[in-house]
Amino acid sequence: MKPSGLAARGGSIKYNDHMSRVVLAMSGGVDSSVAAQLLLEQGHEVLGVFMRHGEEALNVCRVGGMDTPATLQIVDPRAAHKQGCCSASDAEDARRVADRLEIPFYALNLQREFARIIDYFVDEYTRARTPNPCVMCNNWIKFGKLFDYADSVDAEFVATGHYARLEPAPDSSRGDEPRLLRGVDSAKDQSYVLFGIERARLSRMLLPVGSYTKSWIRARATELGFGVAEKKDSQEICFVTAGQHGEFVARRRGEGNSTAGEIVTTDGRVVGRHEGIERFTIGQRKGLGVAMGEPYFVVRIEAATRRVVIGLPAALGRRQLEAADCNWLVDLPNSAFHCHAQIRYNSPPQPASAEVLADGRLSVTFDEPQRGVAPGQAVVCYDGDQVLGGGWIEG
Repeated sequence: MKPSGLAARGGSIKYNDHMSRVVLAMSGGVDSSVAAQLLLEQGHEVLGVFMRHGEEALNVCRVGGMDTPATLQIVDPRAAHKQGCCSASDAEDARRVADRLEIPFYALNLQREFARIIDYFVDEYTRARTPNPCVMCNNWIKFGKLFDYADSVDAEFVATGHYARLEPAPDSSRGDEPRLLRGVDSAKDQSYVLFGIERARLSRMLLPVGSYTKSWIRARATELGFGVAEKKDSQEICFVTAGQHGEFVARRRGEGNSTAGEIVTTDGRVVGRHEGIERFTIGQRKGLGVAMGEPYFVVRIEAATRRVVIGLPAALGRRQLEAADCNWLVDLPNSAFHCHAQIRYNSPPQPASAEVLADGRLSVTFDEPQRGVAPGQAVVCYDGDQVLGGGWIEG
């Protein structure tokens, strides 16, 4: 079905007077639960999907689907495991909301596909880079494999509970192609982690909660009696126990592949040893394992020498970076352009000049030095609230 006559309101996209079948990623959290209700209110036919992609466990549950039940591997509940993704209780919360709304509910076992995310996570830390598995999960699974599933059930749209917006582009030369914008709630905005989505898929995405504040979403969940209104937001990586990513990487890498080495200062003094470079990231202050008498930070990690270089705060400042594997959601000018560049999910965007180089790499020069520029993280360029695109920081 080809879209025509695009109109956007409250995060929904309506094509003429026809409301379409939507596959909604349901995590069992408050955001995707209310997203289901909002989509129904807009007249869509909603199919709820829980994506099982965490650690292997012994428990299995069966959940109802349209015609046949789907088998769902369930993660054993752990107190240290994050809420909002992959656990048995999350699957049950999602199923309960779907039952209450009387929408079909499927569980997709994507453990094989998610192994790619875990391999990426381990490889990046081993290369002295700081991975961002949430961005990769959006690119490869939530807006990758989920689109494959949507095609298999003749669904026109894929929706999630991300706090971001899609709105028509004014005077767009690409017709009805929408723009990706920051969510209304600046404290919860998740547009940063969506920069890598294929541009062509924007017109098939719905982000129902992006036009609302988190407090409104929680109040709406309470009003609807979903039972997840006060559920905590997901904070940690879904496949790693909180605070134990170093142990996870070392275990996955296996014995005989240690990355242990020296801790040195920026002037070359050896001040200690560490158990593995995967336990560190640029800008880290706590857990260095050495007492320096004043605050020191990780300023560089060297994969070849396995050295962790620490220094005073001034050594962290960087005005320039380059990024590779870029993805753009707009047509860019042929020369340098001004933007606001964001280098981490929780960091504020900063004024900068950006330019796409002849080889496709992105060069960004900040107006002021920035701390914590970490290879492996994403740099995302914005024009106001609009996501232009970005790439993966290299150096």
